[in-house]
Amino acid sequence: MFVTILITAIVSAAVGILIYAVVKNTILKGKSADILKKAEAEGEAVKKEKIFQAKEKFLQLKSEHEAYINERNAQAQQMENKLKQREMQLNQQSSELGRKQKEIENARETLKSQIELANKKGEEYETLRQQAIEKLEEVAGMSAADARNQLVESMKAEARTQAMSYINDVMDEARLTANKEAKRIVINTIQRTAPETAIENAVTVFNIDNDEIKGRIIGREGRNIRALEAATGVEIVVDDTPEAILLSAFDPVRREVARLALHQLVTDGRIHPARIEEVVEKVKKQLDDEIMETGKRTCIDLGIHGLHAELVRLIGRMKYRSSYGQNLLQHSREVANICATMASELGLNPKAAKRAGLLHDIGKVCEEDAELPHALLGMKMAEQYKEKPDICNAIGAHHEEVEMQTLIAPLVMVADAISGARPGARREVVESYIKRLKDMEGIALSHPGVTKTYAIQAGRELRVIVGAEEVSDAQCEELSADIAKRIQDEMTYPGQVKITVIRETRSVAFAK
Repeated sequence: MFVTILITAIVSAAVGILIYAVVKNTILKGKSADILKKAEAEGEAVKKEKIFQAKEKFLQLKSEHEAYINERNAQAQQMENKLKQREMQLNQQSSELGRKQKEIENARETLKSQIELANKKGEEYETLRQQAIEKLEEVAGMSAADARNQLVESMKAEARTQAMSYINDVMDEARLTANKEAKRIVINTIQRTAPETAIENAVTVFNIDNDEIKGRIIGREGRNIRALEAATGVEIVVDDTPEAILLSAFDPVRREVARLALHQLVTDGRIHPARIEEVVEKVKKQLDDEIMETGKRTCIDLGIHGLHAELVRLIGRMKYRSSYGQNLLQHSREVANICATMASELGLNPKAAKRAGLLHDIGKVCEEDAELPHALLGMKMAEQYKEKPDICNAIGAHHEEVEMQTLIAPLVMVADAISGARPGARREVVESYIKRLKDMEGIALSHPGVTKTYAIQAGRELRVIVGAEEVSDAQCEELSADIAKRIQDEMTYPGQVKITVIRETRSVAFAK
């Protein structure tokens, strides 16, 4: 860079000299002396200016070059310091690695000596153990393999016994802690919304004299039937069924309103939307009065007094509600009478028992809080209308949703089971009923060791007789659990089925 500046200065001087020579030559050829002097002066000025500019450029480049050199020197010094620091760290790590390597070598030597000592002791232990085994075999009179097999067999039996005991404990705990009504949640839900047999409990057949009335009920463009469905909340099915119209709804009270309204409309002959709304409102009022009258008459017949008017109305609604084909009002009356009889025999208050029995299923006809089980819902309603605590507890505990706190509560639970289990109480197609009992008995008979089976209490209990020689007491527990699981998985049945396995030994002799 410095050489470049020098060359530039020399070239500039040469250019100035060349200009000077050219001017001088021009002057010598005919120019005047003044022009020559002036040209010399200008050339001298140009030369001095170029030389000055060259010096300034040289000084500037020199200062930049020195600054660059100083920066590079500083960077080099910094790198040198870092290298020295890194070298010191490596030296320290190297010394630390050397120290750890010595420690490892010492530990290796110590471990090696300990392993050798342990091997010697192990050989001694194995020798002593073999001698002890030989002495034990000599004393016991059997080999180690025989003793091991005998020990394994005894441990197997003990483990099997403990496993069965554990299974029984778990099952007992599950019975105590689990909700006993879990298997009937779906059935209870169906009871609230759709009874088990649609043709009997969700549909009402309205008979008509001739099919011409169907057209009048439908009306022009279906306006009559739409008005009737909107007013009653019931689906009206007009199909090819001769001389019949189907009223379909889950709520039996709505179906009864629709049936009575249709009867009045057909009898009167005037069928149009305004008349339909008028008749439906009139029928609803009449039916409400009838429901209230039914509740009052039921309370009077049973000798129950002081019930809240809303509870009386709910009792009347039971007339239009069924459970498994059994009329709910009739069922509640039976439970009330059974409770009163048992309470009298036990020396308890028969009036309180009868009151609890009549109200025990009141939650099934309540129109609110459908998410609660009907027993808890009935208890809530009874508490709301100021029934006594023992009555409320009996209502809520008859399916064991809450703990029983009075002696009336188990009476209600037992009376409910008796009323529902008696033959003929809950309607069922005979063929399907018989088939269900035979299937239940067949499932139990298919297990080895079972000699006889009996389905009793309308299919609510299955008793299984097993041979004492083929089935042990411990296997009875497994057998009852297996049969219960198969029935639960393979069959459809209302409520729950109790499986009882009976094992007995009989010894017969004859005196001659």
